[in-house]
Amino acid sequence: MNIIVTGGAGFIGGNFVHMMVNAYPDDHIICVDTLTYAGNLETLAPIRDKKNFTFVKADISDRKAIYTIFETYKPDVVINFAAESHVDRSIENPEVFLRTNVIGTAVLMDACRTYGIQRFHQVSTDEVYGDLPLDRPDLFFTEETPIHTSSPYSSSKASADLLVLAYYRTYGLPVTISRCSNNYGPYHFPEKLIPLMITNALENKQLPVYGKGENVRDWLYVEDHCEAIDLIVRKGRVGEVYNIGGHNERTNLSVVKGILSILGKDESLIAYVTDRPGHDLRYAIDPTKIHNELGWLPKTSFEEGIKKTIQWYLDNKEWWQHVLSGEYKCKTI
Repeated sequence: MNIIVTGGAGFIGGNFVHMMVNAYPDDHIICVDTLTYAGNLETLAPIRDKKNFTFVKADISDRKAIYTIFETYKPDVVINFAAESHVDRSIENPEVFLRTNVIGTAVLMDACRTYGIQRFHQVSTDEVYGDLPLDRPDLFFTEETPIHTSSPYSSSKASADLLVLAYYRTYGLPVTISRCSNNYGPYHFPEKLIPLMITNALENKQLPVYGKGENVRDWLYVEDHCEAIDLIVRKGRVGEVYNIGGHNERTNLSVVKGILSILGKDESLIAYVTDRPGHDLRYAIDPTKIHNELGWLPKTSFEEGIKKTIQWYLDNKEWWQHVLSGEYKCKTI
């Protein structure tokens, strides 16, 4: 198969491309990425010379460029990871999130309609459901939970999801959607909680924690997420939404303290800062549907995954130091 993976130079998309290139040598993986600040060619360095891998620099909202890619590579499957995803940045500048996350998704689906595909898969987020109260640990997001967004980022992702389902209903486009909990693991851009805390701790810098650090997230190791997406694309029912969760709920503060403990750093590095506007309290996913239908469950406990993640950052200092210095932006295709 010819498989287009958009946003494949980012965190989750990059991990997915690595997995696909190595797991399916007979498939051609075409990575499309516009290389915004979060797109990093160094993430793709280990697979750039693989015969079944091609990189194309393009913006998914650029209709002419996307149609040219479809004409050239004639994809069987399109998996859309491409998205602006940092909540704080969406609060500062919502427009870029609408252009990439909504218009870009529409352009991709129009190309799929024009040239034909076997499956379009939209990678979404549990943030489209809003949040859950801290005092109700019995509540979880299911695929039937109403959409109730809190930020321009989550609103743009919810809009894209609704558009994907509309293309299925109106045009019969063969689509699936996955909504995941918070990912962590290798190649995670160090503006997000876990990589920021790891890299700051390694450099003995302060670790900024919003409010009291009581917000709860359900953590999913990125390799488990990638395996779930591959399973949905190959065996999931067309027109369906699948929640992908890690069953690894932790408060932000406990995550930060755990990282400091593993690294042997003092908790005096923690600095409590003013809370984010509209900060969601708790995310927690019920992955019963994907387990019952496709047999998927996460393989990686948080205790195992966070140790693997920290070790990756210890072993790959050059990667994240280039990100922090901006040197990674100088890499050419």
